[in-house]
Amino acid sequence: MSTSTPTPVFTPTGRDLSFGGVVASEWIKFRSIRSTWWCFAILVVLTVGFSLLLSASLSVDPAPTGDSAQSLSVQAVTISTTFGALVVSVLGVLIISGEYGTGMIRSTLTAVPKRTPALLAKALVFAIATFVVAVISFGISIAVSVALLSGKGLETDLADPQYWLAILGGVGYLVLVGLIAFSLGAIIRNTAGSVAVALGLVLAAPIVLNIVGVLTQLVWMQNLEKILPSSAGSALAAYPVESSGGPTTEGLWTIEPWAGGLILVAWVVVLFSTAIVLLKRRDA
Repeated sequence: MSTSTPTPVFTPTGRDLSFGGVVASEWIKFRSIRSTWWCFAILVVLTVGFSLLLSASLSVDPAPTGDSAQSLSVQAVTISTTFGALVVSVLGVLIISGEYGTGMIRSTLTAVPKRTPALLAKALVFAIATFVVAVISFGISIAVSVALLSGKGLETDLADPQYWLAILGGVGYLVLVGLIAFSLGAIIRNTAGSVAVALGLVLAAPIVLNIVGVLTQLVWMQNLEKILPSSAGSALAAYPVESSGGPTTEGLWTIEPWAGGLILVAWVVVLFSTAIVLLKRRDA
């Protein structure tokens, strides 16, 4: 007759980690994942590379002045934002869905039984890291683009606060769209499905709605396209330029930069709140 040794089971003791401890734990996990470094390296290369290519190949004769020059300078820095959004979306999904794939989420929730602080800490670490990397990327791109454009006779007014607000809008868009993808990963809990939905929302949906809306002349469909994350992000990172006064379609919305920011925040709040509710109700 043999006796079996019971398998030790980790159970909550009722004394949770402090939120600072949870954040420190998530930071260790975040920087120990190889995909984190790959995605951030790709983000830096794309941001600086596209800015370098556009600034070097741009032909400005005669060179624009005033708001047009500032708008062109902003575009030279933020030209890669769409591709950068795809990169941070994939990373946002991976850092949460990866734990479900490996089963690590059970250990995480055992250490943090209240669950909500664990999700908040993951989102906070991801948002801060993405913000820092985006600021570094855009900072290098500004130095590159200003030098190259100056050689072509296009001077960038770095004392213009609207210029920096537009650049900050590009940084904010990358952080917020990453949090949208992170929330989708927490809701769907499957890497392939979450990446497909996130990229469809950021990349495919605006193209489809824009084409169908223009072909059918349905104003509501064109307005619907304007409240998608990528369209709101484009508005947030745009340099405000006076309208040319051309004909406009009645009922078609014009999204100002501040409105674009609010739309993105609304997306994050709705999806992240849904993710928290589902995390507390479902089994890991």
